[in-house]
Amino acid sequence: MPNTLITLQNNILRIQLNRPQKKNALTPAMYDSLREAIERANDDTSIRVITLTGSGDSFCAGNDLNSFLQDPGSDAAARFIKAIANAQAPIVAAVNGVAVGVGVTMLLHCDLVYAAEDAKFNFAFIDLGLLPEAASSYLLPRMLGYAGAAELLMLGEAFSAEKARECGIVNQVVAADALDALAQSKAEQLAAKPPEALRQTKMLLRRGNAKAVEETIAFELGLIAERLVSDEVRGIMQAFFARRRAE
Repeated sequence: MPNTLITLQNNILRIQLNRPQKKNALTPAMYDSLREAIERANDDTSIRVITLTGSGDSFCAGNDLNSFLQDPGSDAAARFIKAIANAQAPIVAAVNGVAVGVGVTMLLHCDLVYAAEDAKFNFAFIDLGLLPEAASSYLLPRMLGYAGAAELLMLGEAFSAEKARECGIVNQVVAADALDALAQSKAEQLAAKPPEALRQTKMLLRRGNAKAVEETIAFELGLIAERLVSDEVRGIMQAFFARRRAE
């Protein structure tokens, strides 16, 4: 089975991360598939809405760490981040389980986000010696204030779906068995709206932050590229995999 399942039905492009054995951690090939799907929706105005979810017990556990070590120079993640930040069609996310790292920051670029009540969130960058990305260092302080953003990004602690809702990352928290139906219902509601007005409304909502988001993404990515080849990060990664092998 492919690691991303992409289907189009009734003007809704459904993207499902499908690597449950690795908690849907993203490889460069998966990043490319996600980016291509978003770009397809940009070019095809008959695609009115994108939905995004995971499989198994996870939404997305972030970057695949093996990929980090093997190819720190890959720009697949960077291209995906830029693509989702510039997506023209509304994106409805259904967070069905664990969301870590980019699995959380991508949600900041979705338009409606629904989460299962047992979902867990964690930015997690700090403990890997890494830095926030996807303009989260710009967007989170504006959503939560400095203190709230510092708590999430500096402490790197896991937090609940309900706290994610209180932070404004998630619109609504529901029982796990009601999640898919809710996200699909909201996607269908959006798909029934006048499509040009829908895309332009999204553009207007994001226009005020668009330049700052673009500049922040570029600045973050430059610093992250330096971090990935640093002794600190490589030491942390090697210790992580040594513990995993021991376990």
